[in-house]
Amino acid sequence: MKRYQFILEYDGSRFFGWQRQLLQPTVQQALEDQLVFFVKHPVTIHGAGRTDTGVHATGQVAHADLNYPHSPYRLQVALNHFLTQKGLSIVSCHEVDSNFHARFSAVYRCYQYRILNRIAPAVWDAKVWHVAKPLDADAMHEAAQQLVGTYDFSAFRDSKCQSKSPIKTLSQFDVIRQGEQIIATIKAPSFLHHQVRIMMGTIKAVGAGALSLDEFISIRDGKDRTKAGATAPPEGLTLMKVGYPF
Repeated sequence: MKRYQFILEYDGSRFFGWQRQLLQPTVQQALEDQLVFFVKHPVTIHGAGRTDTGVHATGQVAHADLNYPHSPYRLQVALNHFLTQKGLSIVSCHEVDSNFHARFSAVYRCYQYRILNRIAPAVWDAKVWHVAKPLDADAMHEAAQQLVGTYDFSAFRDSKCQSKSPIKTLSQFDVIRQGEQIIATIKAPSFLHHQVRIMMGTIKAVGAGALSLDEFISIRDGKDRTKAGATAPPEGLTLMKVGYPF
C-alpha cells in the first residue's frame, strides 16, 4: 500500500458537501467510489477540510492509501476521465510519505469569498454572492482587520459547531474591490463551522452601512451569535489552498 496525495478542484453546487452521505452525492463519495473501481479494494479518502454543501474548491487536499500498480499520473488521468463530468477534477496526484495526513499535517487553510456588487446580472457564474446594494469595500476591510489575530469567535460560530474551543487565530483577512467584485481572502490554521460565512455576512452589513465599526467590534467582543450578521450563502466561498510545513 502506498499513500497518495490529491489536490482537488470541484464545483460545490453539484455536491452536498465533502463528507459522504447515505443518499446525496458528495465529493468524498465520488472520489472513493471511483478509486475503488480502479484499485479493487476498500478506500477511505481523508480531506483537509469538510466543505459544506455548495462551497467550491480549487485547492482542496486529500490522501488515501492505495494498492495501485501504475504511475500516479496514470491514476490522475483515469480518475479525471470519469470525475470531471461530475464537477470534480484531480489537479495533481503523487505519492507521499506514510506520515503525511491531509487534515492533521496542514498548518493553514486559505479561503476566498467573492461578492458581485451590482444590480441584477443577466449573465454571471454561480460562484459569487450577488449583492445589489452598493458596498463600501474599504469599510469592510477595516472591519475584517479587527478579526486578524487570536480571538474567541463565538459570535461567528454556528450553533451546530462541534469544535472544542471557539478560540481561533486568523493570520489574514483582506477585502478588496476589483471592479464589480468584492473579494475577501481569509487564512487561518482552522475555522469553526460556518465561521467564514458568518464573518462575511457581518462585514457585509458594515459595508452596507447597517453596522458601524464600533458596533462590529462590540459583536466580536460580545461573543453572541444572535448579534452577528446572517450567514452568507455558500456559493461565494472557495477553498483556495491548504498549506503544509514541507
